[in-house]
Amino acid sequence: MARDHIRFLLNDREVTLHDLGATDTLLDHLRLDQRLRGTKEGCAEGDCGACTVLVGRLEAGAVRYQPVNACIRFLASCDGCHVVTVEHLRGTDGGLHPVQRAMVEHHGSQCGFCTPGFVMALYALWMETPHPTEPEIERALQGNLCRCTGYAPIIRAALAMGAHGTTDPLMTERAQVAARLGAWADGTRVDMTNGQSRAILPASVDDLADVLVQHPDARIVAGATDVGLWVTKFLRDLPVAVFIGHLDELRAVTETEDALQLGALVSYEDARAPLVAHFPHMARYWDRIAGWQVRAMGTLGGNIANGSPIGDTPPPFITLGARLVLRKGMARRELALEEFFLDYGKQDRAPGEFVDKIVLPKPAPGTLHAAYKLSKRRDEDISAVALGMALTVADGTITGAKLAFGGMAATPKRAAHAEAALVDQPFTLDTLQAAARALPQDFTPLSDMRASADYRMQAAQNLLTRFWLEHAGQPAALEDVT
Repeated sequence: MARDHIRFLLNDREVTLHDLGATDTLLDHLRLDQRLRGTKEGCAEGDCGACTVLVGRLEAGAVRYQPVNACIRFLASCDGCHVVTVEHLRGTDGGLHPVQRAMVEHHGSQCGFCTPGFVMALYALWMETPHPTEPEIERALQGNLCRCTGYAPIIRAALAMGAHGTTDPLMTERAQVAARLGAWADGTRVDMTNGQSRAILPASVDDLADVLVQHPDARIVAGATDVGLWVTKFLRDLPVAVFIGHLDELRAVTETEDALQLGALVSYEDARAPLVAHFPHMARYWDRIAGWQVRAMGTLGGNIANGSPIGDTPPPFITLGARLVLRKGMARRELALEEFFLDYGKQDRAPGEFVDKIVLPKPAPGTLHAAYKLSKRRDEDISAVALGMALTVADGTITGAKLAFGGMAATPKRAAHAEAALVDQPFTLDTLQAAARALPQDFTPLSDMRASADYRMQAAQNLLTRFWLEHAGQPAALEDVT
């Protein structure tokens, strides 16, 4: 029998909610219903970080906390979680938390609007690394914007926060929190309605398959980093939404002899370590994806399934030979990732079918890889052009080539003419530049707010020169200009 309510811990209180709609957000609940106004609304699209809270969920019997954007986090997805807001922070003496003390001491706040979000992001970092390095701090704060204080005093505060203490009540109470969350794990489906909106949380992956057979037009919601904006920016309704972020079966990372298998719900954050271990060229590219809050929420399967022509993962994954496993009911099928994208907004996914996992073959010897992203901002921005590239070189000759671009067409797409210009040619700068000249045969990019068509084409061509400079022992003058 399905449960008609969700339960979660909010700071130190249990919250039970009935009659919940699919589009109800965590931020609105905190500010309007719970009167916890420390969590701010800024951009309402997961970019500014003013709404940052921590959400803890059980993983292998322990509670793991991560920063999330409450503005695009749907309330239904908080079932069985521990939500922590800035009001709950305190030190072991009941006074200011070490992160707060450091922010005061180093003058890390002026107008104060963004400060709670910064504190919560730094709190998440402090819990994992109380004495972080400056690069670790900068990565943790990619999803937080400050327009008056400036980052220098905030970074100084982050460098000093560990000196004010390395433990707090939440850390010492983690076992009790885990026990409370564990007691709620009843393994039942949640099914709630509010007016014309219905929210379903399947009990398992098999139950998910059954739900989608019954409701083939339902919207699947994983991390909501895209769907959340449909609601907050475009005011779209979700008549039936199926929330799957709690299904640990889709969060598995498995290594076989010849491939890395990533469940559809593996987040960007959790994918980083296994990806970089097998594909080191992905490290810099991966850190360019969004900010920490979005990387903690967003999933690989969601980034692929939404079919965006500027999705971050498809270009490099296509050149790695990625394959998708799709499931409908009890049936599964597998296809190459590049075959999944049919046209703008159209993918090879039948009603009721969902992405089960992504399979990445391990790199073959003699293959040179690269992944590049060009955007207006270096951090937390959408691609103007993205490129995944893989060349197999034997005895100075290119024997295989894969170039997959994002932002250049209606779908992520390989550059067939450029690839043909590379194969069976010497691995030289002249060859790479000849392939660059072939790109206009592959793409007719559009002009939009992110970049003009001319810029996109010239930048895409220049990336082939960059590939040569990086792989022929002549590193580019600027370490990371993209």
